[in-house]
Amino acid sequence: MISRGDFVFTIGYEGNTAVVDGTMKKRYGSLSTVELAEKQLYKQAVCSAVYEEVTRKHGNSGEALQRILEIYNRDTEGKIGSVEELKRTFGVYEVPEGVGKVMVI
Repeated sequence: MISRGDFVFTIGYEGNTAVVDGTMKKRYGSLSTVELAEKQLYKQAVCSAVYEEVTRKHGNSGEALQRILEIYNRDTEGKIGSVEELKRTFGVYEVPEGVGKVMVI
C-alpha cells in the first residue's frame, strides 16, 4: 500500500505509478489531518482522513472528515452539505490499490 505521505500529496497517476508533489510533501508532510485543513489544504486533509479510515491508525476518520467539513464551511463562501459531498468535491473516495511505484516531482 502507498504510504500516507505519498497518498496525501499525490497529484495524479500514470498507470500504477503515483505522481507525488515532493515540495508539498516536504513542507506539509508532518501535519495532521486537521492541521492540513486549518492550512486550507482541503484535498490533502480529505486524503489524510480517508487514508486513516483505510488503515484504522487513528480511530474513526468519519470524525476527521466531519471536522474538515466544519473547517471548510467556516473558511469558505461555498458551503458543502455533507461528508460525502466533501469527498466528491475533492475526488477522494479511497486509497487506490495496485500502486507499484511512486514518482516524486
